[in-house]
Amino acid sequence: MKLRWRFGLVAAIFLAIFCLYPQMKMFYLRGSEWNGHYAYNDIDEVAYASYVRALIDGRPRKNDPYSGRDDSPETPQPESLFSIQFAAPYSIAIPSRFLGIGTPWAMTLSGAIAGFLAALGAFWLIARMTGSNWYGMAGSLIVFAGGALAAGEGAMPEIFFDGFSYPYFPGFRRYIPAMAMAAVFGLFAFVWKILASPQSEPGAIATGSPDLGSRNADFGLRNPQSGNPVATASGSDLYVRILLLLAAVVCFAYTVFSYFFIWTTAAAWLGCLFMLWLILRPYGFKKGLKDLVIVGAGCVLSLIPYAWLLSKRSETMDDVQLLVYTRVPDLFRVPEYISIVCLILLVCGVMTKAIALRERATLFALSLTLVPLLVFNQQIITGRSLQPIHYQVFIGNYVAALALSVTGGIMLRRRFATDGLRVACATLAVAAIAWGFIECHYTVRVLDDANIERDLALPVARRLEELGRSEADPHRSTVIAYDMIQSDDLPSVAPQNVLWSRHQHVFAGMSWQENKDRYFQFLYYLNVDAAGLDYLLKNDFVAKIALFGWGRHTDRLSSNAKPLTHGEVASEVARYKEYIENFSAATATHPKLSYAVVNNEADTDLTNLDKWYERDAGEAIGKYTLYKLRLKEQ
Repeated sequence: MKLRWRFGLVAAIFLAIFCLYPQMKMFYLRGSEWNGHYAYNDIDEVAYASYVRALIDGRPRKNDPYSGRDDSPETPQPESLFSIQFAAPYSIAIPSRFLGIGTPWAMTLSGAIAGFLAALGAFWLIARMTGSNWYGMAGSLIVFAGGALAAGEGAMPEIFFDGFSYPYFPGFRRYIPAMAMAAVFGLFAFVWKILASPQSEPGAIATGSPDLGSRNADFGLRNPQSGNPVATASGSDLYVRILLLLAAVVCFAYTVFSYFFIWTTAAAWLGCLFMLWLILRPYGFKKGLKDLVIVGAGCVLSLIPYAWLLSKRSETMDDVQLLVYTRVPDLFRVPEYISIVCLILLVCGVMTKAIALRERATLFALSLTLVPLLVFNQQIITGRSLQPIHYQVFIGNYVAALALSVTGGIMLRRRFATDGLRVACATLAVAAIAWGFIECHYTVRVLDDANIERDLALPVARRLEELGRSEADPHRSTVIAYDMIQSDDLPSVAPQNVLWSRHQHVFAGMSWQENKDRYFQFLYYLNVDAAGLDYLLKNDFVAKIALFGWGRHTDRLSSNAKPLTHGEVASEVARYKEYIENFSAATATHPKLSYAVVNNEADTDLTNLDKWYERDAGEAIGKYTLYKLRLKEQ
């Protein structure tokens, strides 16, 4: 089979369109009033965008855009999730800085590019393994358009059940895991190309490479026993092999320094593949094992600096990660159900002789099939479980969908030459595209209102950006934005830090206690009393996150999640009551505020702010007013 890239481009273009759908929806909703902001797909994207903005500005790798604190010899900073997973953001920030692209467009384009590349990688792998360009195109679309479906998430809960449509295309949340998603599918494709390459064992029967038979037949090189073509190697083939090995290691290393859940899944897959090759010994297994050992050695080398960075992590990083010590099996997730279906299909295929167990394509499909079962149950051996929901929605579901596509493809590959199968592949591709648009329609609208508000507030951020140019160190100037959505989003465009944001604690610039104290100060300036905090802790997930972390408001992130007790709520309410009763000039200067942003359409009481700060006349910007603040003499 000759690879026809036009089929892959069809899949890649449609996936890029899906990744751009939220932005197109923003254009539609805002029309001529659009201020230029990007539409986020997930509320966590503001933190990633803020880090990218800091890198575009030339700030060091260990920076905290929410507190304004950067690493320096005088004020060294610990490692954070962002500074350790730096590969993906630098991939966006460096070209953006060179081309003069701001954060909104950088985030928009990065998602589309990541989707485009991931679809091409999946097409290349599936088409090469099955010998069909048509099926490669359909399989690539099924894997990514059906990614949320394979996780049991997305639009499905609302369409088929009494549920909620969320999240939108989870694998393409920018830039995590979108950029790493493209890299891991590149890893799959490169490793398959290595294992199925013509340079198998000398004298071994050539299987798994459609081009091999005709190539060696031309030279009359055949196995003396079977008469089948055998593999030979040339100097150019050796260079290609070296490049493929290097490309596989680079892809793995990129995932290591981009997203934890993807690189650990990739490592689990490589381990499964190695063990299957070692135990079942397909034709050319010695060379295959040698190649896998080389790839594995390169992967281990990339983990050495990663481990060193991890040893320098901040204490707040452990609080955010919600590590659970358990050995309880986790067997009831949709990706695992898909894996079980794949196992049944592979067994049936071997029994009916549609596929051979020791064939390389079969073992490759089997390795993919085993991965979801392994990553969801590795805690049986390790005793540690880390937010398995991220495996379910960000990578395990896509690996399961890929395993299903590959398994079905290798069982039917002998029939792909028929017109009927091509029509079936085209029908599958159209169905996947249709489902992709259904996913977009249902899941994007969940964040429509938030995206509109973010775009309405963008001129304020632009104005702060302009004011920052006249400041000696704008990163140390602090803004209080009374709107929480705006407070979360400001650092993605403006250089100033914010008093408090719900994503502030995921960086390493401040301790968990300081984050809580800043939240108390934020509530104080909002004129929230102790009774108000008591109400928030019982009804608002943001308050729970701010004072107790992400693991207490839902069991989605941690199997050990426990509801807040009345005693815990009462204790925090009492501490807040004491905090506001003892609020002083010293408290008001930690941090010292420079700007305040007020929504003119909200009934905002600035009494507590005015006790400690003088406001200027204010600058009206759309529905907001931006005030410059000066600390009063006490």
